[in-house]
Amino acid sequence: MRVPRYLLALVAVVASGTALAGGGPLGIDHRLHYDNSGIWKRSDQNVLMYGTILTVGGGALAFGDEDKFGDTMWRAVDAMVISSIGAQAMKYTFQRERPSQTSNPNEFFKGTHAQSFPSGEVTAIAAAVTPFMAAYGDDHPAVYALALLPAYDAVARMKTRGHWQSDVLVGAALGTGVGLWAAHRQSPLILGWLPGGFQVGFVHHFKP
Repeated sequence: MRVPRYLLALVAVVASGTALAGGGPLGIDHRLHYDNSGIWKRSDQNVLMYGTILTVGGGALAFGDEDKFGDTMWRAVDAMVISSIGAQAMKYTFQRERPSQTSNPNEFFKGTHAQSFPSGEVTAIAAAVTPFMAAYGDDHPAVYALALLPAYDAVARMKTRGHWQSDVLVGAALGTGVGLWAAHRQSPLILGWLPGGFQVGFVHHFKP
């Protein structure tokens, strides 16, 4: 399966150029030079995160489950919600301090204020794009370019010292794994819990 290959590319991007001795669970964690400008600005990261939520959530409601695209939207909703819950549970469990809080990447179990591990944003974005790559990638290889979104966010989160290298890698792996699970379920999970009207979608409901 080709979808997880972008994780290898992300590992290469995150770990490349690392001459410094690293720490953390993977031995690669260190602070990057702080950069909150240009494309790395925190505000641009927020645009991507909230834009992803609105696109996936709005698309699922608009298209329902009447066609492949709408079905994939609902699978992306499943992946985002479930992986985000998992990421938040891990944050409360591991209680790791962010690079903005400490220069030591080995600071775990420091209280609930410490929520660096893993990256919730990278998790959610990876989860959102994976069902689309799984559904359309073989027939339309350009869809694999969606992998650039979580890769960009991973680098941006490190540059603004929101996360360590291992935070974003584990987040990407978690999101991708849940995304693949959602993509290969017999039917979308959350949609099955909702009234039947959501399966039609606004676009199909109001067609003449």
